Amino acid sequence: MICGIDEAGRGPLAGPVCAAAVILPENFPLNILNDSKKLTASRRDEARRVICTDSLAWGVGWASHTEIDSINILQASLLAMKRAFTEMMKKSALPLGADISVIVDGNKTPDIPVPCTAVVKADAKVHEVMAASILAKTARDRYMDYMARFYPQYGYEKHKGYPTKAHRELVLKYGPSPIQRVTFTVR
Repeated sequence: MICGIDEAGRGPLAGPVCAAAVILPENFPLNILNDSKKLTASRRDEARRVICTDSLAWGVGWASHTEIDSINILQASLLAMKRAFTEMMKKSALPLGADISVIVDGNKTPDIPVPCTAVVKADAKVHEVMAASILAKTARDRYMDYMARFYPQYGYEKHKGYPTKAHRELVLKYGPSPIQRVTFTVR
């Protein structure tokens, strides 16, 4: 079985990084998948529902903004990936000792107890990684929409914490939000 792992949220100035791990069945409708960045929000959400319903196994893992500041974004991304894989295995009905190989989008792999290969641009090439990309992106976007309720002055529902001009200006105007990554430059 192939497990795809990807993350969302490495580049933002605020919020956590989120990762997902997914194993798809042979009969999965592959036509709904693509790199999450190439899908509209509504298409991502439709795909998310099918992935959560029809995949053999899936899990989501997080690393907080404080963990990112403490261990750096690369290490936090790998930690979120490890947590996503662990969560997937905890809640799956996969048989003990299932033969699983992991493909991770990028050039580094998390410390997990199965064979793991890093593939640059896997989110555009490997269906399981595309599915993971979609789950990670939709989960993180939902989190940032939720945070926008608590910190409406920062516009998180619009830019999701990414370093847009508007986001940078709002941080300079109001100061860092409670979910700001303090090690990331705002200017």
